Amino acid sequence: MQAEDTNNPHILTVAEIRKLSEQGGVKRGRGSRDKSLTLVAYLAVVAMAGFLVWVMGPVFTKGAGAYVFKGTVEHRRVMHDWYGRGDSEKLGADIASANEARKPVYDAIAAFKSSPHNRGDLRDQFGDVCELVAVLFGNDDASLPRNKYGRTRWEQALEVRGEILTDHYWDYASAEAEAKGGAIQREQPRAPLFAGTPLAPLFTALETSLEQMFKPRRTFYARFLTDGSVDSHFFGGIGPEALGTLYLALGALLFAAPVGIAAAVYFKEFAKEDAIMKVLRSCVDTLSGVPSVVFGLFGLAFFINTVGVSSGKSVVAGAMTLALLILPVIIRASEEAIAAVPMTYREASFALGAGKFKTVFSVVVPAAAPGILTGVVISLARAAGETAPIIFTAAVSLGRLVRPADLFTHPTPALPWSLYNLCSEHEAADQIRHMQFGMAATLVLIVLTLNLAAIILRARMSKKLKGVREV
Repeated sequence: MQAEDTNNPHILTVAEIRKLSEQGGVKRGRGSRDKSLTLVAYLAVVAMAGFLVWVMGPVFTKGAGAYVFKGTVEHRRVMHDWYGRGDSEKLGADIASANEARKPVYDAIAAFKSSPHNRGDLRDQFGDVCELVAVLFGNDDASLPRNKYGRTRWEQALEVRGEILTDHYWDYASAEAEAKGGAIQREQPRAPLFAGTPLAPLFTALETSLEQMFKPRRTFYARFLTDGSVDSHFFGGIGPEALGTLYLALGALLFAAPVGIAAAVYFKEFAKEDAIMKVLRSCVDTLSGVPSVVFGLFGLAFFINTVGVSSGKSVVAGAMTLALLILPVIIRASEEAIAAVPMTYREASFALGAGKFKTVFSVVVPAAAPGILTGVVISLARAAGETAPIIFTAAVSLGRLVRPADLFTHPTPALPWSLYNLCSEHEAADQIRHMQFGMAATLVLIVLTLNLAAIILRARMSKKLKGVREV
């Protein structure tokens, strides 16, 4: 074996060859690890997207039913009677045709009332049938709209018809129920119970002629977003809630954005890192971790009872409370955006003779504007979706559209609080599921739209600033 020629710089020694081989192995190892991490990141994104689709899919699909559905003649009656919409002549013809199809049902009920079969167990079953028919078709003599009008949606009519045709009851006495130590829910068709009685034609008519009784028609109810509610959200839309949410979110931004951006500029550009600054930063961090319900109680105690911005709940009091909630988010986002501005921008401005104040507000803040705007819009989306801070300061379950002149004196309905109220405290929550899902889908779309707007505005502003830098 020849000796290594250490005098020729183009010839590698054995140690150098071994070292380069080891470095190549390290690079190959790093490359495989990078590819693995990239694959894991992609899988995490796909898993998160799938989870969001799984969670939010039912909200959007059922929420779309608040806007697009098969509306019955009863829905068209509500729209005509309460909002003055629709052709009166066509509606009258539809009502007359529907009443003609419903006549056998009412005739069967009237005949059974005066028949000898109206006694014993059949009397109880007959009472249930009469109540359900009143729910299905409505009662023009009723005082409440929920009882005056019948089912306004075709799926609701099908559901009530199923309850009329089939009796659901609890079995407590059978051997199977005793063996299981509780009641068992059973069902039985009602038609055989009334076979041979004057009520039998009722079941046949409901099975064969329900479409003629309701005249279902594909309906696009775009004004669900602007109409007020009728009879505690049994009918109508969510106009006051949507407008109230807009008032509260924009009001919170109006109070919080100037203060938050100014604080971030001061912290990053003018303040000295001393003990006072550490206390201030600690206060901001603490404020971001306070539960939202505490903000609501503070708003009630301070803005309403102490400062007296209003004599009770009001839009302004709620907006100021939400402003405190989103203030830390705006400060932190603005600080990060300002810190990301290259130091060369400042040095170039100083070199041209600009002072500190001129440099900050003419160079640094405009360069940080995309990041600041992103934080502001995300804060706006959070304010729109908060419930606890406005319970004590601004929100009511039901109310009219609030005019700008009433912002200091009147509370307002809002989507988050109304949604919670309809799901948990409404006396007939099961009958207005379309309203609940419609509110939820609308609120989520508002938040997603605001976040999408932040992304688009940031991209446009970054592109514009990039073009300025290239010039």
